[in-house]
Amino acid sequence: MYKKEYERWLAHNLEDPDLTPELLRIKGNDDEIKDRFAVSLKFGTAGLRGTLGAGTNRMNIWVVRQATQGLANWVLTQGGTQTVAISYDSRIKSDIFAKEAAGVLAANGIKVRIYDALMPVPALSFATRYYHCNAGIMVTASHNPARYNGYKAYGPDGCQMTDDAAAIVYDEIQKTDILTGAKHISFAEGVEKGLIRFVGDDCKKAFYDAIEACQVRPGLAKTAGLKLVYSPLNGSGLVPVTHVLNDIGINDITIVPEQEYPNGYFTTCSYPNPEIFEALKLGLELAKDVGADLMLATDPDADRVGIAMRCPDGSYELVSGNEMGVLLLDYICAGRKEKGTMPEKPVAVMSLVSTPLADAVAEYYGVELRHVLTGFKWIGDQIARLEAAGEVERFIFGFEESYGYLAGPYVRDKDAVVASMLICEMAAYYRSIGSSIKERLEQIYAEYGRYLNKVDSFEFPGLTGMDKMAGIMKNLRDTPPTEIGGIKIEKAIDFAKPELTGLPKANVLIYKLADGSTVIVRPSGTEPKIKTYFTTKGKDLAESSDKKSLLAKALKPFLS
Repeated sequence: MYKKEYERWLAHNLEDPDLTPELLRIKGNDDEIKDRFAVSLKFGTAGLRGTLGAGTNRMNIWVVRQATQGLANWVLTQGGTQTVAISYDSRIKSDIFAKEAAGVLAANGIKVRIYDALMPVPALSFATRYYHCNAGIMVTASHNPARYNGYKAYGPDGCQMTDDAAAIVYDEIQKTDILTGAKHISFAEGVEKGLIRFVGDDCKKAFYDAIEACQVRPGLAKTAGLKLVYSPLNGSGLVPVTHVLNDIGINDITIVPEQEYPNGYFTTCSYPNPEIFEALKLGLELAKDVGADLMLATDPDADRVGIAMRCPDGSYELVSGNEMGVLLLDYICAGRKEKGTMPEKPVAVMSLVSTPLADAVAEYYGVELRHVLTGFKWIGDQIARLEAAGEVERFIFGFEESYGYLAGPYVRDKDAVVASMLICEMAAYYRSIGSSIKERLEQIYAEYGRYLNKVDSFEFPGLTGMDKMAGIMKNLRDTPPTEIGGIKIEKAIDFAKPELTGLPKANVLIYKLADGSTVIVRPSGTEPKIKTYFTTKGKDLAESSDKKSLLAKALKPFLS
């Protein structure tokens, strides 16, 4: 079957000049043909994501057109404005895929609002809400390596598409022939017909205004003299992040020159993920050279941000996603209480794989901290529930351990722009009182205990990878462990059983151990890997680290 599909693609009048040479190059190579055509990229709540290239199992214009036709079929049943917002980042072909999607929507009579230049995930979420769209499309593969691209679909609330809607879209995609089934007109024709319009300056200004309204101590950053090094990692963060920082008075910003402008090849870091040291390496070197207070980096679609903070001895230390989540929660709570802007019955939200240290901080400030499944759409869902109840002002902060943060209900996805602003404001505040982020973090640990949160990943590449991952999770359920590293499991929670958890079904296992440690096993929703999350607590970092090492070593055989 896959060989026939390959021959059909080869015979088709391909409009993408990159695909024909690739198809000719693999002629007669069964393994290469099978890899590209035996399966199709599956559309789910995270949309599509895959390596660029020819075939049903690759990201190309045909896969984008087919997916967009499926989305269009769903939009046409929804009434409303019959409008879809589109944005894209700096990845290879992101702009091409965005315009291809616009052409399909326009051919179906659906109006399009597309950004005239690359803009990040939160800007897409904002435009979807601003124009009262039926859906939104973000062309990005987030922080994956350069050979990847992807397609995220959003609902009318600006949140990533729900399971039910994604299932309908997927069914419509299955009915659409990948090469001939999608309606399509050129981008230029769509513009001429008035169906495709660019996002207006009014929307862009409203986005920036909404972010800047989330300042905790307005005006403080203007006088603090914060010195910042920033890297957009060759992605979409440069314009919005620097715009907002300049607006609030942070002007001493040194951009990492090699990573300043859009470059989908990410030549300075093969994996543009601000969670890892390699992505921040050039920024750290520059921070040391200029004596920056803070080094900050956003990923290509600018929904995640990582930082390195300057320590009293002049060295720089990376801050984990959990640590920054706790620091921001603490800063927002303390600052809003001080300023009298804390709402009644404040609510914060975090993913269930994030640190329990946040629970202790929230309890201290009298904040309700809600735990949700992994994926920022579940944090967005909590904001939507508050909004439906007329209580959206109660939401003060949401975060997940993988460097995603949001303050304010103006969008429904993580936003590295507002997070960058608040991190810089927080650093400026501590600097203004003769302290630092590092000193405040150590104070938090002294007050609540030395928590350590670490994530390990196990990759399962190739066509059999997903089957291998499914087998590992099945074995853990069929033969559940009773201890890890000699420490008894006191409670095991299987989130595949919503009747026991009260949350939607998810492929997540949590083990609570007798010594207070927690181990979580969860397959990634977007990559062929299983992630293991460890939370340990000790009298100091060494004790917490030793506990983590023991647990990780003991768990490894279960994942092989």
